[in-house]
Formats: sequence, C-alpha cells, structure tokens
Amino acid sequence: MLSKLYSASTFGTEAYLLEVELDVAQGLPTVSVVGLPDAAVRESRDRVKSAVKNCGYEYPVGRITVNLAPADIKKEGSSFDLAIALGILASSQQIPLETLKDFVFLGELALDGKIRPVKGVLPIALSLRDSFIKKLIVPKENAPEAAIIKEIDVYPVESLREVIYLLSNFLEKKPLKLEINDLIKKKEYDVDFSEVKGQYFAKRALEIAASGFHNVLMIGPPGAGKTMLAKRLPTILPEMTDKEILEVTKIYSIAGLLNKETPLITTRAFRAVHHTASDIALVGGGQNPRPGEVSLAHNGVLFLDEIPEFHRDALESLRQPLEDGKVTVARANRTVTFLSNFLLICAMNPCYCGYYTSSFKACRCSTSQVQKYRNKISGPLLDRIDIHIEVPELRHKHLIGKKEEEPSFAIRQRVEKARKMQLERFQEAGISFNSRMNQKMLKRFCILNNEAENLMGMAIKELGFSARSYERILKVARTIADLAGSEIITAEHISEAVQYRSLDRELF
Repeated sequence: MLSKLYSASTFGTEAYLLEVELDVAQGLPTVSVVGLPDAAVRESRDRVKSAVKNCGYEYPVGRITVNLAPADIKKEGSSFDLAIALGILASSQQIPLETLKDFVFLGELALDGKIRPVKGVLPIALSLRDSFIKKLIVPKENAPEAAIIKEIDVYPVESLREVIYLLSNFLEKKPLKLEINDLIKKKEYDVDFSEVKGQYFAKRALEIAASGFHNVLMIGPPGAGKTMLAKRLPTILPEMTDKEILEVTKIYSIAGLLNKETPLITTRAFRAVHHTASDIALVGGGQNPRPGEVSLAHNGVLFLDEIPEFHRDALESLRQPLEDGKVTVARANRTVTFLSNFLLICAMNPCYCGYYTSSFKACRCSTSQVQKYRNKISGPLLDRIDIHIEVPELRHKHLIGKKEEEPSFAIRQRVEKARKMQLERFQEAGISFNSRMNQKMLKRFCILNNEAENLMGMAIKELGFSARSYERILKVARTIADLAGSEIITAEHISEAVQYRSLDRELF
C-alpha cells in the first residue's frame, strides 16, 4: 500500500517542503531509500525498525520503498526518521492515512521510540508561513524556536507513541504559542570595560567602532590588553532587535547550535577564531553548504587574534563578506547566500617576537623580518579595515592606580544615541550604519566645512591614502560627528579619523 506525508529539509539558509512516499509490497524483506539520501538518511531504516517494534507496533515484512521528493536535491541528516516511521505504519494499515496529510513531521528516532532534536527547525517553520500546510510536529526541544512563528501551529512531541496519539486525538491538544519577548532573557555579561586599566585611546576607538560598525585592527606587544579589549566590545553594542534575533537564531538553528536552554540567540555573538582555521571554516561552504564563522558572528563580533598567522587564502576570503555583509556559496545545482554582517576586530603583534614597539624589552627581529611579518596582511584587506590603532604596554601607574574606569553601560548609552541618529538618517536608504554607506550616500551625508576639506586634502597628499582609505576616513569621521551630535563634519572630526588610519602608513 502506498502512503504520502510531508517532512522538510534545509539547503544553506533556505528550507523546502519534502514529500515522503512509502510503499510496502510483497517480496523479499528489504528497505530501499531513494532521492539522493546521505549515509544518515539511509541508516534511518535501522532506527525506524527498532523504534516501531519497541513502541508495540508490527514492522511489516516485505519490500519497503522510501522515496524522498524532490529527488534531485541531496538529503542529509536524521530529521526524516519520524515521517518514515509514520509512513510505514500507514502503509501497513496500522494507523489511518488521512490524518497525516495535514502535518509536516520532523524528528530523529531513538531505538526505544523517543524523538531527538534536529537542526534547522526555525528556517523550516519560517518557510511554512507561505505553505499550504500550517501544522508542524517537532521534537519537544525544538518546539520553542518554531513556536514564535505566529502563522503556524507547532506541536511538541517526545515519542513515536505520543505522535500517534496526537494524530488520533488531534482536537484535545492545543498548539504551542510563544512570543519572542517570552524567550528573551536579559544577559549579564561576565566582563566590563571598567576592568580595563588605561588604554583610553583604544577604548575611544572601540566606542567609535561600535557606534558606526567599523572594523578595527589593534597592533601592540604581548600582554598589552588587545584580547581583553576585544572581548568587552559586545558589552557596549546595543541590544538586538526582533529582526536581528530571528536572523541570528536562524543561522544557529541550521548549524545545530541551539538547545532547549537557548531557543533564541538574544545577545550579540563574540566568535574568536583560531589562526589555523581554513577559508571554508571562516566563510562557510562544504558539499552541503553550512554557515561559517563570519555568519555565526552575524550582527556581532568576529575576533581574529594574531591575524598574520592566518592562512593567506583564509584572510582573502573575508573580502566579500566585509564589503557586502553576506557570503555567496555557489554549487553546481544551487547557490546559497549566508548573512554575515559582522564587526571584525583583528589583533597582531608588531613583529615576530612582538616587541618592536616595546619600551620595556628589546626587539630581536631584523628589519627584513619585521617587514616580512607585516606583509602577511594584504593591502586590499587592510583597506577594508576602517580603524587601525596601536595598543601600547601599560605603564606602572595605570596598573596599580585606583582610578575607577568608565563602565560599559555608560559607553553603551553614547553608542545607542549615535546609532539612533544613523537609523533616522538611513531610514529610506536600506542600511543601518555609517560603515555601509555607498558613494552616493557619502556625498549626501558627509558634509565637510571648509577647514575639514582643507585638512582632508592635506592628509591625502602627505600620507598617500588610497581612494578606499579616503572613503573609510569619511565614514569614521561621520560616526565621530554623530557621537558629538553634529550634522556637519568639522576639522576636529577629520583629524581624529585620520589618526585611526595613520598606522597602516607608518607600520605597513
């Protein structure tokens, strides 16, 4: 007997409805799964067989054919187990077939019939808003992330027996409904800018970076506090909007990084990447594309420590996401786009030994070694980093001083004020930050007075900035003016912005 029911799968960040066809016929006992299944899908036959038997049902003896349509898209993962088990029971006439057609089934089966959580439930729930099926049965652990989608009905289940009971007594169970605000828990950060002694120039630069979403390169000897500063940057970023929460949670759902304790990602990510990471680990990809670190850092911070030690091809792969805020992964049959609007924070030593700029310890590197080390970062990548700052070693008076440093919440208030000005400015432009302005927007919103224009021309002539560097300086100056509450960019704002680009000419 033939049975048809529905499941769903993901490809990149996109989800699509999948039809599961089951046919139980006479013949030698065998199970054939077709429709481009991977190893995890093929192995479902063993999990389903044990689950069906251990739940007290009869596993049919005969030739069982499972077809996953559309057949030209590769299927992977264990999320089809529940649909296959129900299809087998319906084809063997142990449960009614009519009730199955109104639901989408997701879940991995344990051998005892329990249902385990799966990846990608949120993008599947989002895709069902425009589908003809509005009812979704999912593992209990995945239910909260799907239940925030108001247009569909979500039914959490824990076992195969519970699913069968639900199908027989549908009217008795109410769907789970949640609001995003019900799942948002205000997180208290474990770190704070008040813990950073001194480094006022670096703190100011990071405040500007957070306000306009500008990328930052920090250069300094070991122990100067570069990593300490980077880890505290999320504490001064504004709270995420509902739209940003859904975007980030969707990415983490596909990556399988959600659990019942964190059904929503409500705080900005801080992703620290090791220098041995490959280009695919950074930007995403693979045979069945998965999001990389730049996407996991979407709307948050991506931190690359010791950036010259990264592989050259890995660093160059960052060019597109830094410019476009997204990563496009092309495959023979499909193209996938991952969102990757992140704030890049890089840190490096000034030379191999790390003490080229130190006033406490002599550098052991030759001039050629220093130049070779710095040349590991290409000019095009360096031009895409808006702010370059030197983080010097702390003096003794700063380390033992008892002066209270400014806390993160005070800095965040100024950042939020500057962000509000940008949102009002770009409400019809389709962007949110000064760092995303194009040429047309630069001419419209970056208005310089006469003194600022003269200073800008002098800086370009004397320091030899490229055209891209000129644009970056204007964007940073616009953010500095926003922090000062000024609509006009003055010479003071240009002067400070130029300071944050001078290091790439002095050291590189």
